[in-house]
Amino acid sequence: MGPNLKVNYTGCAICDSTWGDLWDKVEGERLFFCCDVCLVQFRQLVERVKAETGWDHIDTLDIAGDRRGRTCRAVCNGVAYRCSFAFNAEGSIREFAKVGDRAA
Repeated sequence: MGPNLKVNYTGCAICDSTWGDLWDKVEGERLFFCCDVCLVQFRQLVERVKAETGWDHIDTLDIAGDRRGRTCRAVCNGVAYRCSFAFNAEGSIREFAKVGDRAA
């Protein structure tokens, strides 16, 4: 595992909500989640990005969007991976598409 994962939100790691009180360790970093569904979504996103890229860790994960669909920029060792994704009501990935690769 590489360095601790950094995220762009100060609230929930996937949706930026500030209600709730769920904390869990993901990729070496203790992160806040507003609910169990967001925790499931975040873990699935991390695992999917790692599976798509072959990375063993993610250094930073920047997420934008809302419940209808989100985009993500993940970085590992200076290489960026961009994707778009959406989840179903249970938190499983419903749609996932690579947007492009660029230097970080």
